[in-house]
Amino acid sequence: REHLIVPVDLLDTGAVDGLVQQVIERFGRLDILVNNIERGGWPVVHGPYVQAQWDLELATTLRAKQWVLTASMPHLKATGDGVAINFSSIAAIVGRSGPASYLFNEGYASANRGVSLLTETWARLGAPEVRVNEIMLGIFETRHAQGTRGWDLLDSQQKAAILDHTPLGRTGSMDDVVKAVRFVIAQAPFMTGSVMRLDGGYVLGGDKTAPMPKGVV
Repeated sequence: REHLIVPVDLLDTGAVDGLVQQVIERFGRLDILVNNIERGGWPVVHGPYVQAQWDLELATTLRAKQWVLTASMPHLKATGDGVAINFSSIAAIVGRSGPASYLFNEGYASANRGVSLLTETWARLGAPEVRVNEIMLGIFETRHAQGTRGWDLLDSQQKAAILDHTPLGRTGSMDDVVKAVRFVIAQAPFMTGSVMRLDGGYVLGGDKTAPMPKGVV
């Protein structure tokens, strides 16, 4: 299929406007926005957590999504049935707690909490012509797990702790993401402003549920 690759600095609002305009000039319309922009948040990769790191997390993971949504919304509305999907992370929920302490820094967690607010606000602004939803990812290959520099820096016990904390006992795959995106686009016409958490149950934790005790009369 025909495609267009445009290198762009998403921290530059003017460049974002130009990006969207190039898409419109090439294809004539914009039906779907997959808003997948982030810094990563790895404490073990990014070194000392100074102000510049904090600012970059917010600018990349949160602010850039806002500019892309702003530039895209008029064109999504013009189709009459547009779809926008924001990607976020369970860092918004768990922060630096449990095994996730190896994975997420505070700036990344704060930025992802903000993404959910954007999702709700833009769902209101987009309705009824545009559905805006969010896919909140857990620990995924090429994102925070296998295939990343940070994952390779963890020792075997740290990796095992992450998997033990995940009820489904594995990290996520790109196939999991593709299926979720296709569902939101094509099979959820009555869903907007919602967050789909795709984390193998990580947020629930690895604790087992005890049997129901006998009642006491």
